[in-house]
Amino acid sequence: MPRITVTVDGITYEEEVEPRLLLVHLLRDRLGKTGTPIGCDTGNCGACTVMLDGRSAKSCSVLAVQADECDVVTIEGLGRNGGLHPMQRAFHSEHALQCGYCTPGMIMAAIDLLRDTPDPSDEAIREGLEGNLCRCTGYSNIVRAVRRGAREMSGETPATTPATTPGPASATTSGPASGEEVRTS
Repeated sequence: MPRITVTVDGITYEEEVEPRLLLVHLLRDRLGKTGTPIGCDTGNCGACTVMLDGRSAKSCSVLAVQADECDVVTIEGLGRNGGLHPMQRAFHSEHALQCGYCTPGMIMAAIDLLRDTPDPSDEAIREGLEGNLCRCTGYSNIVRAVRRGAREMSGETPATTPATTPGPASATTSGPASGEEVRTS
């Protein structure tokens, strides 16, 4: 079996993987990154979107071997020092979720959109999130959240939501220092 090295949320892992293993299954089943949901397993819904070397990618459409030597950021890896990322705070503040299943992918896609378009129009936001489906909200609050997140990320609007992350999933949020932690299986 191929052996890969992948950095996920600042921790470097060395894993033996079957050539057909999808990145989403490596993240969830082997590395415990359950904040990345499996929505459709076909690349249609975007719920499993993560950052792969700084760009959004649907992790159900990427083989784990394709992530060898890559940096992956999941929804759990966005916050810093126990706090939420500005886009996570914006989604919370604007009530941009109902069931929450699509939220991790929406947040990751929104951050990627803002990388190229820091002050998008509502139309640009809708177009930028086009590959991410929400079955509950009707998207209005999501669009507002992305606008608010854009302002927060640019430093324009202070956060009004407490910067806390529930549960242990966000325990490791900063990258490794020299002598970085490497986990192998």
